[in-house]
Amino acid sequence: MTLKASVYIATSLDGFIARESGELDWLMVATTSSDDHGYAAYMASIDTLVMGRNTFEKVLTFGEWPYPHKRVVVLSSTLQQAHAGPHVEVHPGPLAELLDYLQESGAKSLYLDGGQVVQSFLREGCVDELTITRIPVLLGSGIPLFGTLGKDVLLQHMRSTTFENGFVQSTYRVLR
Repeated sequence: MTLKASVYIATSLDGFIARESGELDWLMVATTSSDDHGYAAYMASIDTLVMGRNTFEKVLTFGEWPYPHKRVVVLSSTLQQAHAGPHVEVHPGPLAELLDYLQESGAKSLYLDGGQVVQSFLREGCVDELTITRIPVLLGSGIPLFGTLGKDVLLQHMRSTTFENGFVQSTYRVLR
């Protein structure tokens, strides 16, 4: 059984997932819509969330832990398990060892969250699908979703959905 690794993330129209400071204020005020844009259905399709330390620390600022029924693994070489709390597992990497560990411990479908994690998995050719929701705002600078990849990553467009609030969500399969 192979792992399926997917990305489900929002970006500004110019490709940023957060401000330089890590703030998401632009995302939080982007809509008053009660539509979850497919998030609940996506979450129901995955069993394990893999995020980086920066994303984990941002999630901790949200208040109540948003993933009470999901396995969460934080990929970090500096975070100690004792400091991560009861909600997560910490894995130091490298990526190949993380993937072996996840597969051996029963993971089947991964949700990759955080710019560095997404970029690492893309560089290693370990992403199967990307769902990117573009928010109609230009930030001009910030933390980019994509960085240097080393080689082209070919994608097949699966579908795009537009929402009343101006969001455009596109899903791509990564071609190997």
